[in-house]
Amino acid sequence: MLPLLQLVPLPPSLWSTLPGREPFLDAARVAGMPQPWRPIAISPDATLNALLSLLVPAAMLFLAIGLETRTRAQLPLFVFLLTIFSATIAVLQLSRAFGDNPFINETVGTATGIFANVNHQALLLAIGIVAGAAWVAERQHGASWRLALAGAATIWFLLMILASGSRTGLALGVLAIVLAAIIAWRPLHGRLRNAPIWLRWALLAAAVIVSVGLAVITVTAGRAVSIDRLLALSAGEDMRSRALPTVLDMVARYFPFGSGFGSFEALFRMHEPDALLKLTFFNHAHSDLVEIVLDGGLPAIILLVVALGWAARAGLPVWADRAGRAPARFGGAMLLLITLASLVDYPARTPMIMALIAIAAVLIAERHVPVSRDALRK
Repeated sequence: MLPLLQLVPLPPSLWSTLPGREPFLDAARVAGMPQPWRPIAISPDATLNALLSLLVPAAMLFLAIGLETRTRAQLPLFVFLLTIFSATIAVLQLSRAFGDNPFINETVGTATGIFANVNHQALLLAIGIVAGAAWVAERQHGASWRLALAGAATIWFLLMILASGSRTGLALGVLAIVLAAIIAWRPLHGRLRNAPIWLRWALLAAAVIVSVGLAVITVTAGRAVSIDRLLALSAGEDMRSRALPTVLDMVARYFPFGSGFGSFEALFRMHEPDALLKLTFFNHAHSDLVEIVLDGGLPAIILLVVALGWAARAGLPVWADRAGRAPARFGGAMLLLITLASLVDYPARTPMIMALIAIAAVLIAERHVPVSRDALRK
């Protein structure tokens, strides 16, 4: 409703009182035109586009709600297979066997997978690590081969994060391993409960040796672009940190009503200092939480606090309960990873991550439902 309200035209007497609108008032005066009725959104076309983009998560939300509980428990497997598909595309991109993608604005030769941005691809890979653990934990039948497949995929995903060049993805990958270990611990402990102690330590040592060994090979072979960028690029040289003061000034200038969703790219060109000019344009604030405040002002802050508060209130008990279901824990972990990534990037503005957020919310909300609806009806 918020972007829809931002598109409602306001009379000039009211619109002129909104913060940050002075340059537009001057433009109408210079042109000798009467002040027209205008909406809160400074770039209405972009706000309409932002509004229509919500059709993707809305469709996924209703689709997930309509599934049976038993089928919905398979959503971690769906996300796991989606990550495998994207990682396969990334391998083909690195090998130059996959040419330019006609559907996205990508950088040819980078491991972006099904995305146009390496950070978004790295986030999906981190989510895939947790998805594999949830798939193993939820399905006890055939746990051994599932565990082997998820373990191999985890190592593969980590290597692809290293090759992606995403520094944020590197941190998210480490956190994803911790979350995956917590989710998969109970079924793994149950399978190894009667095994000799030496076998447990041997399996742990083998996993560590293989992971570290492959990481070392990746680094020495020059494929660990994430580590190279982490060591080579200082914070002062990063465009995101250089633009942050300007972005924060824009937030203060248009607060408390905001500038309208989707308006950042056009608005930043108005406020961009000469020192930041370059051949490419700055399309987002690279901190989605900051850009949400810029776009929506105080109402957006309220919505954001309510949403994150609900996620914490609904998701934290799942982790505290030893009998918490793996899909619900996966939903909470996925929201946590996306939120942390949104601090320094804008993954939640992509349709794919929007859909994953809807899936995560449904999985968290259904944490206490143990059987399918058909069984409840019977």
